[in-house]
Amino acid sequence: MKFSELLDAVRTHPESVSIPASWAQGRACFGGLMAALMYETMRARVPTERPVRSLAICFVAPPAIDTPISFKVEILRKGKAVSQVLGRAMQHGEVMTLIQGSFGAPRESVISVQAEPAPVFKPVNDIQPFPFVSGVMPEYLRFIDLRWALGGLPFSNTPSGAIGGYARLRDVEEEPLTEAHLLALVDTWPPAVLPHLSKPAPGSSLTWTIEFVQPLPAMTTHDWTQYRAVIEHARDGYGHTAAALWTPKGELVAISRQTVTVFG
Repeated sequence: MKFSELLDAVRTHPESVSIPASWAQGRACFGGLMAALMYETMRARVPTERPVRSLAICFVAPPAIDTPISFKVEILRKGKAVSQVLGRAMQHGEVMTLIQGSFGAPRESVISVQAEPAPVFKPVNDIQPFPFVSGVMPEYLRFIDLRWALGGLPFSNTPSGAIGGYARLRDVEEEPLTEAHLLALVDTWPPAVLPHLSKPAPGSSLTWTIEFVQPLPAMTTHDWTQYRAVIEHARDGYGHTAAALWTPKGELVAISRQTVTVFG
């Protein structure tokens, strides 16, 4: 199933969505897809004039492939400008993914601070596509066009302080890029600490906070996004990273923070 087909499935039947093996990440579903599906279910319960400002995501347990998942939403509070929403992805009666979202209408303010510029990478057409090798790499990467531009590759024994590059969804029809697409694109990048390892070892996101710049800059699913993640600290099997995503024009789109677990 394509990404758009899974979004359609959760919009139509949020009480039961099965994710196929082509979207696997190890023994579980791809976390970025889980976040995108949960977000779509939450988005449907909030007025459109209140765009999402931030999502706090906790990957509680690995959801099984080809097994129905139920996406449940609870409105915690609806204030004058902000709606606080809780989303739970359930499987076998247990929580797999938990998301607390803040959706807020714009307010009048005299404060306006420009974001720092996007990093300078080699032009995307000068970078070789990241090859997909089935059985070796996470299966969901078949749907992502990735161009690595900063830092060492995973498991290359490279003490990089940061990783980054370009990414976009592969084999999709051109349509406006939404927060659901952005969730998949931000989480498609591996933990920034993996280049420090000399051999493959499991690693995954434990918690993830992402904030969106609203209104979103105009982009389509055919546009490249530009990503950079910086390691702020890593020890005892946990890494802490800060990242950001920009448009091809260098406009800031999202700010992301993750705590990742690494078994190596």
